[in-house]
Amino acid sequence: MLRNLSPAHIMIVVVVLVVLFGWKRLPDMARSLGRSARVFKSEVDELKKDGKPDPSEASRSTVPGDVVDTEERRRVADEQLAEAERRAAEARAEADRLRAAAAATRPTASSGVPSSTSMNGADEVRRDPAL
Repeated sequence: MLRNLSPAHIMIVVVVLVVLFGWKRLPDMARSLGRSARVFKSEVDELKKDGKPDPSEASRSTVPGDVVDTEERRRVADEQLAEAERRAAEARAEADRLRAAAAATRPTASSGVPSSTSMNGADEVRRDPAL
């Protein structure tokens, strides 16, 4: 039957397809037909392999990596945390020492000299009431 198809017959089929579906939709239809053929072929191949274990694409393409020692990483992280806590404690102690030194050198209000104190986080100048 296919042997009797001449180029004229093929042209008639192409013209009928263009008239029925339109020129713009034919590439989309051909693309869809190609995708369907690929899916069908992959399903047939899958049925042929049914029951045979075959590694997946992901397992074939995975690159073997280095083995990570989680205990070693945890120990290093704990050491880094302890060091950071030690530095924070030193910084707090230094800040307390500086605050104490600043408070000791600050003049009092009874000396008649204006002094600066911190009240609720805002700086305020106290004046001697005798002035």
